[in-house]
Amino acid sequence: MFESPACHWCARWHDEIWPIYPKTAEARRAPLRRVNLHDPWPADLRHIRAVSFTPTFVLMADGAEVGRITGYAGEDFFWFQLSAVVQKLPEEATPEAPASNAAAGSPGGG
Repeated sequence: MFESPACHWCARWHDEIWPIYPKTAEARRAPLRRVNLHDPWPADLRHIRAVSFTPTFVLMADGAEVGRITGYAGEDFFWFQLSAVVQKLPEEATPEAPASNAAAGSPGGG
């Protein structure tokens, strides 16, 4: 999840989705890793195409981008979009695990 501290839609996502997300099957297939759009990107993400809007959710597997969701248009639409993107994961793909940073597990970091 690419986000910005000033992003109203990111805050809404954290209020509406984050409490539920870690408990879902989607979270097991696509663990959330938070990246501040304005900070230097982690080395393993520098090769993906530009992110211009927050939030942007980039699904990575085996070092390659599988899909993305740009923006947050509300809870129902997010789950629909997430389901469609997660279905693009090959069965044998290994989702990118969250890096060991404070942003990986709690909505307060990043």
